[in-house]
This record gives sequence, structure tokens and C-alpha cells, in this order.
Amino acid sequence: MSRSSLRSIGYVLTVILGSCALIIGIGSAVVAWRDAPATTVTVDPIASRESWQKFPSGDGDGGHIAGDAARVGKVEVTLDPSPEELARREAERKAAEEARKAEEARKAEEARKAEEARRAEEARRAEEEQARLAAEREAAAESESRSATRDAGDPRATARAMLADYGWGDSQWSCLDSLWERESNWDPYAENPSSGAYGIPQALPGSKMATAGDDWQTNPVTQITWGLGYIQERYGTPCGAWSHSESVGWY
Repeated sequence: MSRSSLRSIGYVLTVILGSCALIIGIGSAVVAWRDAPATTVTVDPIASRESWQKFPSGDGDGGHIAGDAARVGKVEVTLDPSPEELARREAERKAAEEARKAEEARKAEEARKAEEARRAEEARRAEEEQARLAAEREAAAESESRSATRDAGDPRATARAMLADYGWGDSQWSCLDSLWERESNWDPYAENPSSGAYGIPQALPGSKMATAGDDWQTNPVTQITWGLGYIQERYGTPCGAWSHSESVGWY
């Protein structure tokens, strides 16, 4: 047999032996893959979108699973989260809902209190306004009453009604009545022939009463106004003037 024929036979045998070794290796890998323990990959449907987006591939979700299969050999995929995970998420959801409701309740309570305070303030102001109007009506009625009394033409009634204008109570009336009864008998035209004192209060001279009005010679109200002002400035009260008159005979 020639040398070239031997070389050809050796080459064929080498190829045959190499092929057998390759077949044996592939068979061993398949057996090892078959007998290897499975690795379980749990896929959460709730978070699946985010999970797949972390491992993009040309064929969508399969790229992620195929990648895991390439790393671990075999992959078992389950789509249900564990009961513990479900319970945790439910607890978080309930806690968030309770917090939201508590915040809404707090804001509603604050709004209710603010509304109550606003209404209370409005009621207080309305009450104060009603009291003010009532006081004004009462003062107007009293003023009208005094004016009506003055217009009636009775000097005594006029003077008595005017006491309040000077801050005096009705207890001062008897003193004033006695004082001007003695001085002029409440006559607006009374004139002292010796001294020239004139009018109800017996002003000396009578022209002093012009400070209360130009009609001082004929108007009892003008004379009374001047006389009460004089008493207030000089003696403080009608009873003070009457006491002085009782002591010395004039005031």
C-alpha cells in the first residue's frame, strides 16, 4: 500500500473519531441539562410592564424569559405574586386610603370651624348694630319728647325735661323748681325793678342771656338754657345753687 493511501485512511479515521467525540459531548450536555434542577422565576402581573422594560429585546416579553433561560438553563414561570406580597400591598393601599380620608376629614373640620367663626362674628356685629340703632331710636324719642314738652309752652316742664341735657337726674328738679320759683315765679318777663335782673333765671343784666339766643327777652327756652348753663358753671348742680340761695338769699 502506498504512503499516500495510508495518509488518506488516517485522515478518514481522524474525522470519524472527532465526530464520535462531538456526538458524545452533545449527549452528555443534554443529559446534564435534563437532570439539572429547575429555577423558578415568579413574574408579578402588576409589575410585569416595568420588569420587561428593564430587559428590552426584539420580541417583547420573550426576550426577558429567554435571557433568564440562557443564564440558568431551565426556567419555570409563574404569574401570581405570593400571598405575603398581596397582603403587604393591600395593607399599603388601605393605609394610603385611610390617610387620604383622614386628611379630607381634617380639612372639612377646619372649614366647618372657620364657617362657624364667620357666622358668629356676623351675628355679633348684627347684634351690636341692632343695639346701636335701638339706642339711637331711644335717644331720638327722648329728644322728641323733650322738644314736645318745650314746645308746649310750660317753662317748668321744659326745664325739667332739660335736666338730662346737663347730666342731672330728676332728683335735682325740686331744687331748681324752688330756686326759680323764688327768683321769678317762672315768669319769662319778670324784671327786678331795683337791680334790673330779668327773666326766669333773673340774669343780671338780662342781656347776658343773649349768648343763648337773640330772643332772650321773650323765649322761656332760651332763658332756661342760659340759666342751667350758669348754674352748672357756677354751682355744679341746681341743688348747689339752691343751697347757696338759702344761705345768702341770692345765687
